[in-house]
Amino acid sequence: MEKRRLGKTGFEVSVIGLGGIPIQRCNQEISDEIIEQALKSGINFIDTARLYSVSEEYLGNSINKVGREHFIVATKSAQVTYEGIKADFETSYAKLGIDVIDLYQFHNVSKIENYEKLLSEDGAYKYALELKEKGLIREIGITSHSKDILDIAVETDYFSTIQFPYNPVELQGEELFKRAKERDIGVIVMKPIGGGVITQGELSLRYILENENVTTAIPGMGSVDEVVRNAEIGNDFRDLSEEERAKLFEETGSLGNDFCRRCMYCAPCSVGIDIPMMFTLNNYLTKYGLEHWARPRYESMPNANDCIECGDCEPRCPYELKIIEKLKVVANNFDKA
Repeated sequence: MEKRRLGKTGFEVSVIGLGGIPIQRCNQEISDEIIEQALKSGINFIDTARLYSVSEEYLGNSINKVGREHFIVATKSAQVTYEGIKADFETSYAKLGIDVIDLYQFHNVSKIENYEKLLSEDGAYKYALELKEKGLIREIGITSHSKDILDIAVETDYFSTIQFPYNPVELQGEELFKRAKERDIGVIVMKPIGGGVITQGELSLRYILENENVTTAIPGMGSVDEVVRNAEIGNDFRDLSEEERAKLFEETGSLGNDFCRRCMYCAPCSVGIDIPMMFTLNNYLTKYGLEHWARPRYESMPNANDCIECGDCEPRCPYELKIIEKLKVVANNFDKA
């Protein structure tokens, strides 16, 4: 497996990492099989999160069975306060069952007020520094769906890594990645097949890895077969041919602008709906089969059923999405699931 240096962390990570969201659909036995195959296939970077329900627990158990020393383990917390992330970390640390977490990331920091809060005197970053000083984590990273937030983050010395969506449909991170590499910040690519909308998964991953500013891409893997197929790309990496490139962009070009990039320009919603989150949860419901994970989150917040069709969001969308109609689809999917 080809490896690249994850910026200032110094970690040599496999160019294909394992995204831990789909582990929620598995049982412990399948998780064990996935991690065993990851080890055999040369995948050494594992990414999970506190929000991914049983993912940390299953992956931690599996990693400890085959040997903790073989993997670089990353997890995330969406908390931005000192006390909030303290509780999250204690849970993650117990669930993973490992002595040190290699990379601890702030999860989906997509609003400037949350970014500022986590860096405040009583913010989450202060606690993360304490964890690092105690040797309980090795490095600190940040993940976001907002390029604006990460544009700010890479100009600081606070973070060793960034994580951002990138694929042939979502190309807005290319300048960000270039700047990150110049600053010796590792680049982790999430959503490498566009949340499942890109069917040419192999070609999309190869396209991403052609970018020398990318360190690793982390497609979600929920089966041994997915591990084998994804690992083959990193074990036998080659640039796309012109024919393959044309095939890939023929598909992604057909998606046009009818695809939420989670830029957040539609916000704020007049009734408090997190519009990009609605589309994300809909993908988890319809593409990943994670109703047990998506529904509680959907029902815990203002959701698509609450849309009053005021239309304020649509003129703000740079991709001219018909947001109201799309929210109706989301509402229908959750109503009938």
